[in-house]
Amino acid sequence: MAIETELLILGGGTGGYVAAIRAAQLGMDVVLVEKDKLGGTCLHRGCIPSKVLLRSAEVMDTFKMADDFGLEMTETPKVNFSKVMKRKQTIVDQLHQGVQGLVKKNKIKVVNGKGAVLGPSIFSPVSGAVAVTFEDPEKEEEIYVPKKLIIATGSVPQTLPHLPLDEETILSSDGMLLLDELPKTMAIIGGGVIGVEWASLLNSLGVEITLFEALDRLVINESKQVSKTLQKQFKKRGISVEVGQLVENAEIKDGSVTLSVKGKDEPLVVDKVMVAIGRKPVVEGLGLQNTSVKYDAKGIKVNEHYQTSESHIYAIGDCIDTLQLAHVAMKEGELAVDHIAHETSEPINYLNVPRCTYTSPEIASVGYTKETVPEGRKVKTGTFQFNSNGKALIHGKADGFVEIIKDEETDDLIGVSIIGPHATDLISEVSTAIYMDASPIEIGEAIHPHPTLSEAIQEAALDVYKLAIHK
Repeated sequence: MAIETELLILGGGTGGYVAAIRAAQLGMDVVLVEKDKLGGTCLHRGCIPSKVLLRSAEVMDTFKMADDFGLEMTETPKVNFSKVMKRKQTIVDQLHQGVQGLVKKNKIKVVNGKGAVLGPSIFSPVSGAVAVTFEDPEKEEEIYVPKKLIIATGSVPQTLPHLPLDEETILSSDGMLLLDELPKTMAIIGGGVIGVEWASLLNSLGVEITLFEALDRLVINESKQVSKTLQKQFKKRGISVEVGQLVENAEIKDGSVTLSVKGKDEPLVVDKVMVAIGRKPVVEGLGLQNTSVKYDAKGIKVNEHYQTSESHIYAIGDCIDTLQLAHVAMKEGELAVDHIAHETSEPINYLNVPRCTYTSPEIASVGYTKETVPEGRKVKTGTFQFNSNGKALIHGKADGFVEIIKDEETDDLIGVSIIGPHATDLISEVSTAIYMDASPIEIGEAIHPHPTLSEAIQEAALDVYKLAIHK
C-alpha cells in the first residue's frame, strides 16, 4: 500500500530537518526519511563534535599560557582523552535530543529507514515515489508517494586509492571522532579546512603533527596573506607543514604507517594517518538512475531554486555542487520549501556566504579576497592588526589581522578576511553589512564598544579611507 504525503524529504541532516521544519510551519504534511540519526554529519560526525574537541584544545592552550597571565600552575595539565570524548558525546546527545524535540513539536513524521527514489510505476505516473527499507528484515518495505520530494543526502569523506581508509590506522574525519586514545604522531593529508582544524586541535592536545598539502599553500580558498599567517603560526606551534608535497604511498606495518613522499628519499613513519582531502556527495544508491534527474560525481544538478531536471524533485546541501557548509544547507532547505510553497524564492549569492575555519588562530571570510576580485574591478583595501587591539592583547591572542575590501566605484563593502581571535564570531557583523549593501565608512562610523575585538573591524573599515585612529 502506498502512503501519500505532500512533501517527503530524503535525509535528516541539517538541510533536511530544517527544510522539514520550515515546511511544517507553512502547514505542509511532511515525511522525513533518515537511515541513521537526525542531525546528520554536522551534528554527529562533523561541525559539532570537532568543535567540542577544538574547545578542549583551546582550554589546554590557555593552561599553557598561565604563566603569561601571572598564574603559577603547581602541576602540568594532562589530557584525559576519554573525558574529552565523553564531553563531546554528551553535547552531541543533548543537541540530538533537541532536534528530535523540534521535529516532534512540528508534527513531522520521521521514518527511520533507507530511502530509494522510484521511477514511474504503479504507485505514481511520474518519478519521485520513495521506497523505504528497514534494518529489521521482518519489517516490510514502505512506499511513499509525495507531491514534492527534496533530496538531502549529504556527503561522505573522500580518499585516494593509495590511501585506503580502514578507520583504525588510516582514518577519515569520521574515524577520528571514534578514537579511544591519542596517537603520539600523526600525518594529516590535506591542508583544507578539515585538515588544518584537526592539525590545530591535535597539536594542542600533545600530538606531533606533520601536515601535507599538495598545493602551494594551506586553506587555498582564503587569501594568500591569511594562508601565510596561518602557516607561520602553525610552525611557531611546532606543527610541521609540508606544502607542495604529494604523498604517493602508505604502507601499514607493525601498527604504524610509512609514508612515501614524492621527491623525498626518506619516508615518514607515524602512528596514524588522517586523510582530509574533502568530501564527496552521496548520489549513488538513491535510485536516481530510475529518474531523469541529472547528476555526476560533483552532485545532483539543480537550478537556482534547487529544482532538478524533474521540477517536482528538489535537492539541497552537500549532495549538490554548492558550498559544503551546514549553514548553506539550512538556507537551501528553507529556500527550496519557499519555492514549493510560493513558487518563488530569493537565490543565494554564494560569494557572500561567510566561510569559517576553527583553527587557532581562527579564520573567517566573506565576499571577495584580494586574489578573487574580478580583473578590471577597482578596489581599495584597509587592514588592522590584532596586536594593536586592546581586547586581543588582554586575552593574549594578538596574532592576525582584519582586511576589508571596498569597490572604488560604488563604495560598497565587497570582501572581508579575518584571521585572529574569535574570527568566526566577528564575521557576522561584516556578513550582515554586505547583505545590507553597506559601505566600509558606515561600519567605521558606527560606535563600537571598547575594549572589544570588533574594534579591529571598525579600524580596518576606517583604514580603507586612511582614517584609522589607532594605526
